[in-house]
Amino acid sequence: MLDAHTHVFPEEICRRREDFFADEPAFHVLYGSPKSRLVGPEEMLQHMEEEGVEAAVVSGFPWRQERLWRRQHEVILEAQRRWPQKFIGFCSVNPLDRAAAGEVERCLVAGLRGVGELAWYVDDPGDDLEYFLTPLAELCQHFKVPLMLHMNDPVGAPYPGKATIRLEAVYRLLQKFPEVDWIMAHWGGGLPFYGLLKKEAPEVFRRVYFDTAASPYLYRPAIYRLAAEMVGPEKILFGSDYPLLPPRRYVKEMEEANLPEEWREMILGKNLAKLLGC
Repeated sequence: MLDAHTHVFPEEICRRREDFFADEPAFHVLYGSPKSRLVGPEEMLQHMEEEGVEAAVVSGFPWRQERLWRRQHEVILEAQRRWPQKFIGFCSVNPLDRAAAGEVERCLVAGLRGVGELAWYVDDPGDDLEYFLTPLAELCQHFKVPLMLHMNDPVGAPYPGKATIRLEAVYRLLQKFPEVDWIMAHWGGGLPFYGLLKKEAPEVFRRVYFDTAASPYLYRPAIYRLAAEMVGPEKILFGSDYPLLPPRRYVKEMEEANLPEEWREMILGKNLAKLLGC
């Protein structure tokens, strides 16, 4: 099993999260409750062994403060260096900060293998995502690495971390960068439905993948089969969003959805292995 979506944090943040709430409203919203778990690389490794996860994409958090970007990336780079067969490091920055491109380039040069999860939990970038994300997408295109975006449905019940997402703006971004491998987290916030369109969208989605992160909290198990039928099972990546949820919750739902065994194998690892060459 390969996990396309997990999060790790530096030890000092896991130990005293309250020291990092100041000037970080998004972190406070998502992790203000002590029930919201934070883990470091070693605890993540133990969890992976218990759950049968062979390797995982690990990312941090899109902090507002650049010093916290750099600190979390030190931790992720070191984890990837110590356990190269286990951890696939991605870099996370605040995509609305124009200094983000410099940190992304530094991380990719240092050896991280993707960008994301990028998110704007408490801010509203408006309709012009291209203005903010073009420099980051250009770097992903140059370094030939995936870019993961936090997505969520624009309708439905509110919850901590539900961001202002304009699907039209995301779609324009995908059109502008057809050679970037995009990972749309959380089932792409409804984007797979448009894979059924007869014109344009299927071509725009040619290099777009959708992960399953938080699915047990968001959708009925039927989403696995329906999304695979809409965009193709080769475009679905298993992502647990751990420590939010353990992989076994997703495996159970895939069983309930009666997915063909071939599709399960693709979603649970083969697709990510092909995408990342691992």
